[in-house]
Amino acid sequence: MNTAFPDNLRLQLRQTGVIAVLMIDRVEDAVPLAQALLAGGVNGIELTLRTDAALESLRRIRAEVPEMTVGVGTILTPKQANEAKEAGASFGVAPGMNPRVVAEAIRIGLPFAPGVCTPTDIEIAIEAGCRLLKFFPSEPSGGLAYLRSIMAPFMHLGVQFIPLGGVGAGNAAHYLREPSVLALGGSWLAPKEIVARGGWDVITALAREATDIVKQVRP
Repeated sequence: MNTAFPDNLRLQLRQTGVIAVLMIDRVEDAVPLAQALLAGGVNGIELTLRTDAALESLRRIRAEVPEMTVGVGTILTPKQANEAKEAGASFGVAPGMNPRVVAEAIRIGLPFAPGVCTPTDIEIAIEAGCRLLKFFPSEPSGGLAYLRSIMAPFMHLGVQFIPLGGVGAGNAAHYLREPSVLALGGSWLAPKEIVARGGWDVITALAREATDIVKQVRP
């Protein structure tokens, strides 16, 4: 038993290339935000559990924007893993590697990508059954050059990464060319101030820009 992502989910996340990382303060913004991202070609999102609106936002997006694949991020406790699963999350993500959280994700069947930043983190995650890992914080840790160094001893095990932190339109192609990178965490796609004023056209434009980069790198 492991926390492997199903092949169809991995393929979809690889094809979208950029997973929009969202922090939603108001539930009423959830559906128009998801629709704006989808209009720009981004069909995968990670809703972070940093606000009280996150889980209800997940439920609404699942109900009203069924084309969107919705995961939950910032899962820090076993209880949150259960809440995410019950609300309909397709996958879970964490900033770090917490063995208790991973064990609960395994128990309930929630595909899970823990956060890693060192070779030790990667080794612990692999032992726990994880093969898709969030590399966080990416750029502050040393970026792609650092990731290549720490992942080298593990690549024969089929490990892949989702870098997040300091990644944006300016360096997305650089990361997406790396075979071990499944997709990027796109926290730049929905800036809080743009969401707050309902700038859905701006978010669609940012999503389209990201989608165009993915298409150029991964035709």
